[in-house]
Amino acid sequence: MLSFVDSSNRGSRREFLRIGSLALGGLGLPGSWRNAMGAEQTPGLLTDRSVVFVFMHGGPSQIETFDPKMDAPVEIASVTGEISTKLPGVTFGSSFPELASLADQFCVVRSFQTGNGIHDVKPVVSSATSNINLGSLYSRIAGQNRPESGMPTNVCLFPRSVDDSTMPAFKELGDLESTGTLGTGYRPFSPSGGGNLQRDMQLHLSLDRLNDRRRLLENLDRIQTGLDGNPKWDSLNKLTHQAFSTVMGGIADAFDLSHEDPKTVAMYDTAPLVRPDAIDKKWNNHKRYADNGKSFGKLMLLARRLCERGCGFVTVTTNFVWDMHADQNNAGMAEGMQYLGGPFDRGISAFLKDLRQRGLSDKVLLVCCGEMGRTPRINARGGRDHWGRLAPLMLSGPGIPRGAVFGESTRDASEPLSTPVGIPHLVSTVLNSLIDGGTLRLDTATPREVTNAVFAPPIPFANA
Repeated sequence: MLSFVDSSNRGSRREFLRIGSLALGGLGLPGSWRNAMGAEQTPGLLTDRSVVFVFMHGGPSQIETFDPKMDAPVEIASVTGEISTKLPGVTFGSSFPELASLADQFCVVRSFQTGNGIHDVKPVVSSATSNINLGSLYSRIAGQNRPESGMPTNVCLFPRSVDDSTMPAFKELGDLESTGTLGTGYRPFSPSGGGNLQRDMQLHLSLDRLNDRRRLLENLDRIQTGLDGNPKWDSLNKLTHQAFSTVMGGIADAFDLSHEDPKTVAMYDTAPLVRPDAIDKKWNNHKRYADNGKSFGKLMLLARRLCERGCGFVTVTTNFVWDMHADQNNAGMAEGMQYLGGPFDRGISAFLKDLRQRGLSDKVLLVCCGEMGRTPRINARGGRDHWGRLAPLMLSGPGIPRGAVFGESTRDASEPLSTPVGIPHLVSTVLNSLIDGGTLRLDTATPREVTNAVFAPPIPFANA
């Protein structure tokens, strides 16, 4: 355990920086730092790509998103209507005008099923991933951090990652950051205060301050100032000094949206689309709807910044907002899509446009889905209930056909009409984008949890 006295001598307060294994998603000093540098990594095992997994927690409707079924009876058809896309004969729910204009840039899967209608986190953590966060399987191969920058390879973004006023991360229905048999060292870095940061980087500050992202960045700057000139700091070996420097420097910059071009921030900004005072307070979930509106676009911008700087896997989620039963907690389909459709449409569209402008469209795989879909028939209150036999899935990026609709559903959008695509197919597709499976077969040290997920059959786009 290393201890440093804050040499700034501000008042009578003395703060200690205690670092057992200083971790931004598993950065250890010095052992794990050496592992993160990839000394034992098999050459050619990793691609130079990243994944952004947008987890639409709550279960979005397949009908009001990408499969509107307007020729079905009124109790089945999209309550928001439909909108023509750039693809002839293909329509989306009318909440997605910007995505409709970009439909030639991504693929919609209309035969995806998650297996059950239970609220959990199964697209990211399930039996298909050995109950390990999907990004953690990747970081087990890539290392917890990039050797050249210290950037975490696996990050989980909740609303507080970009907005201090939002609610804490919603974790009541599944641990999105589970590491299972891999151990807590591979837990995703969560800049909203979760992950290893709380456990391994103790500043003798309150938990509220650690959860406050803005103050966290300020503290990192202050710690660096306090360490400069400290003889204990100067006497550290070169490798440890490098680890501290990268943590205190470039990583903090990557998480700071104030360094972004204001025009780019405005392109992503979803806050104007959903005014908090326009959300009906009768829904217990009204605060989460407001948080989603003001944070989702910035989360997507932060995800792009992280990928651009070397992060391999970013999970984005906005705290369980897609559950549209029309009960005491959740709005029905028509009203719910007013709160959620616009932010999703703008945030995802801005991300796709930004990637294209930066030449990153073939470097970043985007995945958007929830843990289930919704019932084909509207319930008596105007909502749709849980449904595991069909769910929406959108993908864009390397290895994904552009301007495509893959698979088809039955006339009532209740189940796949073509061969179903399941979570194991999706998990394999994601990991094969990041890891070279042929080289992986030569690496006998790879844990079975990783190989089982990688070598499952991917989504068979080539057979379409």
